[in-house]
Amino acid sequence: MLKRLNGFKSWRCRLGSVVVLISVSGIGLVGSPSVAISSVVKRTTLTAPTGLVQRAGDRSVILHWDPVSSAVLSGYRVYRSFSPESRFEPPLTSLLTTNHFVDFDVDNDTTYYYWVRAVDMAGQEGADSETIHATPTGFNDETFTNLVQQTAFDYFWYEANPTNGLVRDRNTDSSPASIAAVGFGLSALAVGVDRGWISREAARQRVHTTLTFFRNSTQSTAPDATGYKGFYYHFLDMQTGKRAWNSELSTIDTALLLCGMLHVKEYFDQDHIEEVESRSLVDFLFNRVDWAWMQVRPPKLSHGWKPETGFLLDDWEGYNEAMILYLIALGSPTAPIGPEAWTAWTNSYSWETHHGYSFITFPPLFGHQYSHSWIDFRHLQDAYMQTKGIDYFENSRRATLANRAYTIANPQGWADYSDNVWGLTASDLPNGYGARGAPPAHADSGTITPTAAGGSFAFTPKESREALKHMYATYRKRLWGPYGFKDAFNPSQNWFATDYIGIDQGPFVLMIENHRTGRVWDVFMQGTAIKQGLEQAGFERVIKTAKMQPDAVVSMLETEGERDEISHGSE
Repeated sequence: MLKRLNGFKSWRCRLGSVVVLISVSGIGLVGSPSVAISSVVKRTTLTAPTGLVQRAGDRSVILHWDPVSSAVLSGYRVYRSFSPESRFEPPLTSLLTTNHFVDFDVDNDTTYYYWVRAVDMAGQEGADSETIHATPTGFNDETFTNLVQQTAFDYFWYEANPTNGLVRDRNTDSSPASIAAVGFGLSALAVGVDRGWISREAARQRVHTTLTFFRNSTQSTAPDATGYKGFYYHFLDMQTGKRAWNSELSTIDTALLLCGMLHVKEYFDQDHIEEVESRSLVDFLFNRVDWAWMQVRPPKLSHGWKPETGFLLDDWEGYNEAMILYLIALGSPTAPIGPEAWTAWTNSYSWETHHGYSFITFPPLFGHQYSHSWIDFRHLQDAYMQTKGIDYFENSRRATLANRAYTIANPQGWADYSDNVWGLTASDLPNGYGARGAPPAHADSGTITPTAAGGSFAFTPKESREALKHMYATYRKRLWGPYGFKDAFNPSQNWFATDYIGIDQGPFVLMIENHRTGRVWDVFMQGTAIKQGLEQAGFERVIKTAKMQPDAVVSMLETEGERDEISHGSE
């Protein structure tokens, strides 16, 4: 039986287990169509893909599905139609090697129907997946923000190994796990539950699996262990969980992993056996960290250790993402560092004024974001900030606005820099990976990183949202992909990253949620460890931090208004 495909130029004929595609190439001299068999598709015993979901945006549709497990799997083909009844369409795609697809060939306000088939090594297709429909539409602020946050969340669901909870450093098959990405991913699971993207059952199972892996992993001086003294190697093999890439036992990456653990301990507070066990596992994992061992040049903490060469030569100082490292180390109930470590940390700050904003400088924006992903610094001051009359939240807000002001000024004349194309931080580059930032300017090469704006959402919601909306509208087909914004782009070199990086996806999820509801902050701040750490560092709550600069007053008033919205749970 012949079935006509879209239009009048091709048909599909099913002959038992064989599907024949027939194309009409034109009209012959006697007025008859010239017919050719374009392809023959045999059926295979591969199971149908499951878990097909869509993320519809403005002129785009993202599809994800669960991988098919088979030794003969070659890839997938996606099909699309305009009718839910139609099953006689040509494949929308060539062979895909990943379980994701982005369709840019769509119009807004039109409904499309999608299904997927697995393909074996002989080119034979398996059974159809379920059909789902998607209707692309234009954005408003709420739908855009939700899509950006959810697509970033998807990274931590699909790029994790479900058998051990490890999350890839980047979305490539050869990538090892990043323990920092695991930390962001644990917290992302809690956000996913609150947003209705996954069930509480699915999240707690993944959390329990992850914590159980780290509990049972090898802690020793062996060069292929998972960790030592409660710390973990920066990169781990995705399957075995053993040390990868000859990486260091990393203090900061261990801290980011532990923050995710401490967060889910407070979040999963019910009597279900997996939640009870998870809370005990977090206590065990946090309590066995020997923080004082890393004070090889006391009172500061070392960057890390390697079994081959010993402690790394650098300590955490200046101002950067390690603020959260010192605070949870101060809050340890078993091997804490002393308050003098916080004093030494703050003594190494550099307070400068750039583009009308005075703040503690650290050029790449990630250093102003990571600690704030979990800790709510609003209206909290330590001794250093008491002398400045602001809090660390305000410091990061100023740093973000100064970073944006630098790109507007564009002293090096890079292409496209503007009030809506800004954001310098660590990311992929046209020639590798590196950290850039400003002010003061550091290694600015014309590369913009979307997570710089996205990870500052809680500080600068208006500026961040407008920048991301502009980037989407301007660079959509090259910058947008299965997990939302790709890592970076350089308009001056016409270069767009192909990969996603876990530690750049994490701030999208957590900091957008902190802007929308403050939920990550509220839950994490209930923990004993962070309460103790802040107390040991001398933080005190203040009613108002009112020392403002005249040119920042308007933006601060806008941010204060949105802070009030957060505290009242307006979204």
